[in-house]
Amino acid sequence: MSRTQKPSVFQIGQVWDDGRTVVVSGWGLGLCASACTCHRHPSAGHLAIDEDQAGGRLGLVSYREGGCDCCEAWTADELSAVIRDFDQVSALEAQEPLAG
Repeated sequence: MSRTQKPSVFQIGQVWDDGRTVVVSGWGLGLCASACTCHRHPSAGHLAIDEDQAGGRLGLVSYREGGCDCCEAWTADELSAVIRDFDQVSALEAQEPLAG
């Protein structure tokens, strides 16, 4: 298993896979760990999501000529694992009472 940089996830969405089509929706992505400028629109400075429905991948648009080389898109399987892990962590009971 190799690890590569991915865009950060700040909003958990959904993944549907009916065997023919993979749809990912509702995800919020931010910059990758290197925070390079290739993902920021040259004049507006915003980020844009790049969704490859045929390949089941979700990443950020790269405005660099030749594309991005700092990170790679999330796959539908990886996003499904994020959902699974988030659900497992959310189900854990706090070990200590909240302050207050």
